[in-house]
Amino acid sequence: MKKTAEIENTEPKPKKITEVTLGTTICGCVITLLMGFYIGANWDGIFANFKPYLGFKKTAGETLNLKPVQDLYTTLAENYDGTIDKDAVIEGAKKGMVEAVGDKYTTYMTADEATDYKKDLEGEIEEGGVGVSLAKREDYIRIIRTLPDNPARKAGVLAGDIVYAIDDVEVWMEDAESISKRLRGAEGTKVKLTVVRDNNKLDFDLTREKINNVSADITYENNIAILSIYRFASDTGSLVKSLAEEAVSKKVKGIVVDLRGNGGGYVEQARKVVSLWVDGEKILTQKSRSYNDVTTVAYHGSAILKDMKTVILINGTTASASEIVVGALKDYNKATIVGETSYGKGVVQTMLDVSGGAILKVTTSHWYTTNVNGINETGIEPDEKVERTYEQINKGEDPQLDKAKSLLQ
Repeated sequence: MKKTAEIENTEPKPKKITEVTLGTTICGCVITLLMGFYIGANWDGIFANFKPYLGFKKTAGETLNLKPVQDLYTTLAENYDGTIDKDAVIEGAKKGMVEAVGDKYTTYMTADEATDYKKDLEGEIEEGGVGVSLAKREDYIRIIRTLPDNPARKAGVLAGDIVYAIDDVEVWMEDAESISKRLRGAEGTKVKLTVVRDNNKLDFDLTREKINNVSADITYENNIAILSIYRFASDTGSLVKSLAEEAVSKKVKGIVVDLRGNGGGYVEQARKVVSLWVDGEKILTQKSRSYNDVTTVAYHGSAILKDMKTVILINGTTASASEIVVGALKDYNKATIVGETSYGKGVVQTMLDVSGGAILKVTTSHWYTTNVNGINETGIEPDEKVERTYEQINKGEDPQLDKAKSLLQ
């Protein structure tokens, strides 16, 4: 709804005397009460009519008949030989309802889970850890990389290992987020990690340590900047900009942007990163059945790398916000893409606060690149296809980075 500013007239005006009778007051109160009752009783319908003005589209079927659920609970409570935790039942019902949608990205998180999720997204790891990055590959949660000078690498854990159990509890069927949570704990405490490598189970007794978890960093080699972006947290845009300014000041001849293993994060931070190469142009379009379509453009005046020779590294775990960066720079011919096909997450989730501090992370739109390409489930193909095996990772060999550097010579 458009709001316009009004200029107050400071010139004095003659006072107008208005008489209000008791009858008028009572009548006004009754009308106000009736209006309040009507709005309260019909709020869903009234709100639905105003949705288009608030960025929503009208949708049908927004209510559910929950009587079958109540009937099921009544039957359960009447027959179950034990004590029922009603709060746990309600939380379980909420999770089940959201999971029934069938979208792997739409999830319901309890208050505690929501807190942990936000900390993970921001890299706020208060507890100790073992220094591994996890992702689902070939139907299992695998170690994607081990961090230098951290417990896992020092103990011999390798990229490609399948996470099988933690403290003798099988976790191979769990997702990466829950496994990461199990691996964290107080600094100095022990954790037993069991992995599967070449069809053999291996146990590692690890001691948790403080993990350095920045969202981006930069190194230099032969006058080439290697900018690694690990996730798109709330500070990533400003951090990457400062690193880019540093690279420009060093007069590097080219820059490698390493987005391998970057599972995404905030769209706004991806926008800030793209704006270092693209000045004020359209970078993506979001289309939705519930919200109005949104076109996102790069910021003006930030493209300090627009003429910088650039190569982007991607692999099968480059996803979401990372793919926004890759897609935009590819469409505008600002970078050569090297590596393996990206993950293919062309959908956007919105985090909505619900009762009790819980969060509903729900898919609200699909996004498309500048050239109106949808990448969901298909990913982005590299310009130069170069594979990197787990064996090469563990030997410290990096043919993808070697190819990128050769393109900048």
